[in-house]
Amino acid sequence: MRHSMRALVAGEPGEPNDVLRLESRPVPTAEAGQALIHVKATPIHASDLHVLRGRYGFSPEFPTVGGYMECVGRIEALGPDTEGLKIGERVVAVAVPPVPGPPVAGTWQEYLVADTRRLLPVPDHLSDSSACQLAVNPLTALLLVTRELHVQPGEWLLQTAAGSTVGRLVIQLARHLGIRTINVVRRRDAVAEIKALGGDEVICTEDEDLPQRMTEIAGPAGVRKAADCVAGQVGAQVSQALAPGGETVIYGALSTHRQTDPAALTIPLSARSVIYEAKVVRGFWLNRWFGTTSPTDALRTLSEARTLVADEVLTIPQGRPFPLERFTEAISLAETPAHGAKPLFVFEEGQDRDDE
Repeated sequence: MRHSMRALVAGEPGEPNDVLRLESRPVPTAEAGQALIHVKATPIHASDLHVLRGRYGFSPEFPTVGGYMECVGRIEALGPDTEGLKIGERVVAVAVPPVPGPPVAGTWQEYLVADTRRLLPVPDHLSDSSACQLAVNPLTALLLVTRELHVQPGEWLLQTAAGSTVGRLVIQLARHLGIRTINVVRRRDAVAEIKALGGDEVICTEDEDLPQRMTEIAGPAGVRKAADCVAGQVGAQVSQALAPGGETVIYGALSTHRQTDPAALTIPLSARSVIYEAKVVRGFWLNRWFGTTSPTDALRTLSEARTLVADEVLTIPQGRPFPLERFTEAISLAETPAHGAKPLFVFEEGQDRDDE
């Protein structure tokens, strides 16, 4: 058993590549109800970087180990009187901190301890790349479509940023469930790819009018369900274009990234639309869902997402592996628009030797 490990630690809030340092830390000890996980792979999500900048919905205590979402690894040890899992078992650890809730160990380190109620066994045929991205994006897509918006087979679902990771998963899930999608993209060159993925209709805001195209597609009955991760003017336009009684769930704010002007951090809704047409606009945040859902229900829903991925109903593109030592390169890739493969921190088997 090793006594020390490598960890990527931020000493203070700031630009990730300015504040992160590779450190040696003691391997933590699992207490009752906890497992010690030897991390194999963990992604770099945009939200991880927003947390480090102090621009997310929660702020950890600094210094902090980076990575606040998910990882895959094997159980190295179990705390005293801890049952239900076995040493050596391969698991996904959900590190998403519930709001409100206790802090969760960062995933950008070789070992971490986690509450066993936040561990989900995963089959060996699922790659580390897919397994370590199971707990955020596939789960978000599943929750948006089936729990938040309750979209029924045959109904239309409108979504913005359809080319995003969650957007692509929503298209796959909707096709599986018999739901028709209208997919909003910014660039004309994205249209063919979205249709090839299985998107029923695509609206390109670069050269098309969103409300007009929605009327052409859905006819007089209109569209009543929308998932938006852009916010700003686009989120407002989506709500405006829905049929009376329509519902928009906003789960991201891509239009506000890197914005500092308070006026840009809004969704300018039409009062007439909200009042006279009874439109609903509300938010969804996975952290808050974990904070308000019982651990049993959370794991049950996560296991649904695991099955969809394992059965290849939902496909997660292969990530690009990086060792912790190359963190500046990995984070720079994560920040590059249309960067393709998601960067993952990986810990190879050959790194397990004691380095004291």
